Amino acid sequence: MLPVAALLAAGLTACSAPTDPAHDGVVKVVASTNVYASIAQALAGSGADVTAIIDDPTADPHSFEANPRVQLELAQADLVIANGGGYDDFVDTMYAASGNSSAVVLHAVDFGLADPTAAGFNEHVWYDYPTMSRLAATIASDLDAIDPDPARAGLLADFQTSLTALEDRVSAIARDHSGEGVVITEPVPLYLLTGAGLMNLTPPQFSAAIEDDSDVPPTLLQEVLTVIPNASVVVVNGQTSGPQTDAILAAAATDGVPSFAVTETIPAGLDYLTWQSGVLDQLEGALG
Repeated sequence: MLPVAALLAAGLTACSAPTDPAHDGVVKVVASTNVYASIAQALAGSGADVTAIIDDPTADPHSFEANPRVQLELAQADLVIANGGGYDDFVDTMYAASGNSSAVVLHAVDFGLADPTAAGFNEHVWYDYPTMSRLAATIASDLDAIDPDPARAGLLADFQTSLTALEDRVSAIARDHSGEGVVITEPVPLYLLTGAGLMNLTPPQFSAAIEDDSDVPPTLLQEVLTVIPNASVVVVNGQTSGPQTDAILAAAATDGVPSFAVTETIPAGLDYLTWQSGVLDQLEGALG
């Protein structure tokens, strides 16, 4: 989960807006990461100011620390989009302290089919395309309520058509590779991989420890290394690294198992749809 910086207390309170922001004719959207900012921008068109709090494509979101700029942006927002599910709790904390009580606040996990309060919930829902389709429809509706735009229905239709094309590719992978094994270092891409019919061979204690940056017992690492030859592909989080991840990649190379990396934020020069299409390119290439 994303840690809330220690400066959330007195220092940030000084930046709070004393009243709700006046609408100045430009819709202000603030998203926790560039993933949701990209989706919002695709639906908002040119008449909106869309800001991603975490916008560095090389940053590890798990090490993000909030700052006074974030609270100022939230104080001025008309629409706030967070992931939820414990991933970016700093958004809710800072919005509550911002003095802005009029913004629409969306949490992406609320548009999935799984219970975000359940034990073991996977919060990385942006790799679940049906969830993103439902989120996009609500973003478009909320943007229209704030600032109606007759072009928005077309923007939403285009976005969802592209999402459906991605879903079709996932279904095609499932038809060809259902039941094949996958090893992961973190649960980041798990919605996509399980949607593609792949079986996660990784002990959940291992991926949870890597995600939490906790020590991995040598016996647990050895268990993962043992199952790699049974996998068709290995997928790692490209924004985190460490000796365990290095060992997984080295074993995959030795065993002749294809591997590739995914990320939690969008690389430079891409939008959400082109980013996800590239991920599917890598998965299809690895599976042959």
